[in-house]
Amino acid sequence: MFSSRQQLRMPRKMVVIFGASNILWMVFAVSQASKMEIFLEPRVAAQIGDVISLTCSTTGCETPSFSWRTQIDSPLNGKVKNEGNNSTLTMDPVSFNNEHAYLCTATCGSKKLEKGIQVEIYSFPKDPEIQLSGPLEVGKPVTVTCLVHDVYPFDRLEMNLLNGNDLLQSKDFLEPMEKKSLETKSLEVTFTPTNEDIGKGLVCRAQLHMDEIDFEPKERETTKELQVYISPRNTVISVNPSTRLQEGGSVTMTCASEGLPPPQIFWSKKLDNGNLQLLSGNATLTLIAMRLEDSGTYVCEGVNEVGKDEKEVELIVQEKPFTVEIFPGPQIITQIGDSVVLTCSVTDCESPSFSWRTQIDSPLSGTVKVEGAKSTLTLSPVNLENEHSYLCTVTCGQKKLEKGIKVDLYSFPRDPEVEMSGLLVNGNPVTVSCEVPNVYPSDRLEIELFKGETIIESKSFLEDMDKKSLETKSLEMTFIPTTEDTGKVLVCLATLHIDEMEFEPKQRQSTQTLYVNVAPRDTTVVVSPSSIVEEGSPVNMTCSSDGLPAPNILWSRRLSNGRLQALSEDPILTLTSAKMEDSGIYVCEGINQAGISRKEVELIIQVAPKDIQLIAFPSESVKEGDTVIISCTCGNVPKTWIILKKKAETGDTVLKSRDGAYTIHKVQLEDAVVYECESKNEAGLQLRSLTLDVKGRENNKDYFSPELLVLYCASSLIIPAIGMIIYFARRANMKGSYSLVEAQKSKV
Repeated sequence: MFSSRQQLRMPRKMVVIFGASNILWMVFAVSQASKMEIFLEPRVAAQIGDVISLTCSTTGCETPSFSWRTQIDSPLNGKVKNEGNNSTLTMDPVSFNNEHAYLCTATCGSKKLEKGIQVEIYSFPKDPEIQLSGPLEVGKPVTVTCLVHDVYPFDRLEMNLLNGNDLLQSKDFLEPMEKKSLETKSLEVTFTPTNEDIGKGLVCRAQLHMDEIDFEPKERETTKELQVYISPRNTVISVNPSTRLQEGGSVTMTCASEGLPPPQIFWSKKLDNGNLQLLSGNATLTLIAMRLEDSGTYVCEGVNEVGKDEKEVELIVQEKPFTVEIFPGPQIITQIGDSVVLTCSVTDCESPSFSWRTQIDSPLSGTVKVEGAKSTLTLSPVNLENEHSYLCTVTCGQKKLEKGIKVDLYSFPRDPEVEMSGLLVNGNPVTVSCEVPNVYPSDRLEIELFKGETIIESKSFLEDMDKKSLETKSLEMTFIPTTEDTGKVLVCLATLHIDEMEFEPKQRQSTQTLYVNVAPRDTTVVVSPSSIVEEGSPVNMTCSSDGLPAPNILWSRRLSNGRLQALSEDPILTLTSAKMEDSGIYVCEGINQAGISRKEVELIIQVAPKDIQLIAFPSESVKEGDTVIISCTCGNVPKTWIILKKKAETGDTVLKSRDGAYTIHKVQLEDAVVYECESKNEAGLQLRSLTLDVKGRENNKDYFSPELLVLYCASSLIIPAIGMIIYFARRANMKGSYSLVEAQKSKV
């Protein structure tokens, strides 16, 4: 046998011979089973990684059986599915292991047909990929690489690289394959772009020459448009009005540069250390309010993807006199957490420079911003580190001026917070806390607590502060509320005594209206008509409870496990028709936010006896001497008394029953009477009776009691003894005496 790869390379004559042998074999098979045919394509192409199904079909056989194999008896590497006259071999996914000639065998009774199909595999999944070693710049060589990924069989691959319509390179891959594998093949070309290449396209074309099998596409190509670059050049600068300026004046500089793509313009200033400070990314740079330090060398750079070109210009700024003012004034009072902006402005100086510091050279703890002739120091948010005198220093040319401002701080941001240690309940002590958060300076704070118009507590905080900090101060007191306190107002008044500073507010207060609660009490339950009622009767249970606010009522029922089952939130719990299972403990709870009060009531539902059963076991008709059990039961009624009676003309006899059962051992004829069961409780009673029939034993030949056995044995001994006594007595009468010795001798 030949491998699938060898079959592809067979000379044409050998392929014809192989095909002819198949035709001869098929003719032989048809001659053997002329009534059955099998259908299967002779050749199929499948791409590696795809899914392919081979279908074998028959006609002329109602129930064919199928089998698949490869021509070289290797594994199928697929799944077979048979349905009626069709059999399908599915390869998912297609791999190198599926490159075989597959044979389908159909069997119908004793007849077989077989047909083959050649699976040719290939891989040509993606268009070629074009890679460049770098950007395309006119006059500079660049390497173009064309890649074809995951191709098989690569010895049938041809690659062509074109620039527009011009062929740059062509390549075949005719080297032998050592093993079946997916290969990535490439074609490289180095060329030098020119201006004429602008707008052209690079084309990488790949062809897989496998004319013997049918698949698409057999040719793939990728086109990449050429983007050819020209490095920046001929950079020029224009300055308006001049390169010599007065302090406070302005200048506009415009830069232009040639290149492809058009260069982007960047303006920078050359620093003393030779580094460049980037200023702008626009072609035009405008400098206003020029300062002496703005003098220097300015650089324009034209930059694109392949290079850059630069041009320099020198600006000279001349000095003039100036004045400095600081706002909002020599002193500012601000609250910690607010934002403060200190502004230092300059007049008659075209290019001032600003600096800020504290009088004791501590950190600024703020943000400085310079806009033309003014500089701002923003303290946001203001904190304790900002309580300083700040100095603004302005330099204009070789001259300096300095102005100061003092920042005084306080913190009194919120009204006091009044809190209770718990709910206000009549008679229960409660602690009131009045808290003033984040206050500064805390040694100037006073807190007063009023109830109505009466001051009930006050406190000052005169202790020395160890350090600057925001403090939370509080005043606490405990009192016992009463119902008379309801409606009164608690007022917490906080005062920050800083007369030397102007700010508002210096007083803050919070109020809270007192609402005194009364816990539920005196909870009562009224049951109508009674807590003991008969089944079917209506029952109303009414619950009430005192408290403030008025308690909510919750009815529950106590379960057998002790837990409560909630029933209703209405004060009246109604049972329209009470049932026996409604009996139990009912709990009423009065609930408000101050507490709970509970009352229980037991409801008893009485039910008259019912479902009485009076039976005799084993039967109401027995034989004399049998054992009989007379049993009386009452279904599903608790606390029922059972009384068994034996009826007679002389009077009734109450039987000593146990759990309603009475046993008669060795029943006698006189036990054949009427028996009565009386079941009763508080709700009523019910009677049942039965008549016991006892039959005698004298007519029963089979009867043989133990007593008769004893009597029979005794009679068998007594009767002979009596006979002997009578015999010897008669002889004694004849002789006038009786001697037992003589009698024995005589007998002997």
